[in-house]
Order: sequence, then structure tokens, then C-alpha cells
Amino acid sequence: MSDIEKAARDAVDAQANAEQVALILAILQAQQLTQKPVQPAAPVRSGGHGKWIAMGVAAPFLAVTLALSVMAFALSAVALTVCVLVLRGLWADYQRGNKS
Repeated sequence: MSDIEKAARDAVDAQANAEQVALILAILQAQQLTQKPVQPAAPVRSGGHGKWIAMGVAAPFLAVTLALSVMAFALSAVALTVCVLVLRGLWADYQRGNKS
């Protein structure tokens, strides 16, 4: 078999392969046209109630903690004020010479 015959047979085989590929592509395109488009699934919503229940349970504890913190701050401010006033009075007495 000569090189020309081999080239001719390869050309015929290539043509047959090209026709098969074209036929397969046509079949795939026809299948895509006849199929319904796939709808994306709706996202699953989970944990909607648990989140609100947890916030409902945690909110009162947070409110009580905040209230106690504010009361502790106010009490310490009053105690500091009384301490400063007493020390100022003692210092004034010391400056005047009234040591008691």
C-alpha cells in the first residue's frame, strides 16, 4: 500500500468521523431543545424560630445584667463622692489646726 492510498483512506476515515461527530452534536442539541429547563431549588430555611426563642430567652438576662451594672456604677459614684467630701472636710480641719 502506497502513501497516497494510506492518505486517501485516512481522509475517508476522517470524513466519516467528522460526520459522526456532527450527528452526535445534532442529537445533543435536539435533546437540549426538547428538555425543560431545570428550576433551581428554593433555599431551605431552617432555624427561623430557634433564633427568636434564643433571643427571647437571652434578652431578659442581658437587661438585668445591664441594670445591675448601671446600679453598681451609680453606687460607686455616690461612695466616691462621699469619700471625697469627707476627705475634703478632714483636710480643711487639718489646715485650720483643728486636730481631733
